[in-house]
Amino acid sequence: MKSHLFILRKPAHGGAFAQEMLDIILTTAAFDQPTSILLLDDAVFQLKKGQQPERFGMKDTASIYPALEIYDVKHIYVEAESLEERGLRPGDLCLPVESVYRKDIPGLMRRHDLLFSG
Repeated sequence: MKSHLFILRKPAHGGAFAQEMLDIILTTAAFDQPTSILLLDDAVFQLKKGQQPERFGMKDTASIYPALEIYDVKHIYVEAESLEERGLRPGDLCLPVESVYRKDIPGLMRRHDLLFSG
């Protein structure tokens, strides 16, 4: 079985992209494929607590992330520098994550068979 790493870079509410990627992640995991997520750059905002996108007619993608555990997505990584550059800490996020430093990301990628980036 091949392991999958989904690398997300875009914020949750910049269009339908984040929702579509989450759908693909859930579909992949539903077929018992080992699936992990790495959030870089503005994608770290996808997990920020206290979002209220419904006020602007958008879906709350952050509410989908807790369901990943049901689908056996065990590893959600965030780049430590991306959090820091945006004034966030792991405690500002809606679920526990594994912080990884920028210098360690190539090694994380090598541990997976398939990479999907967006």
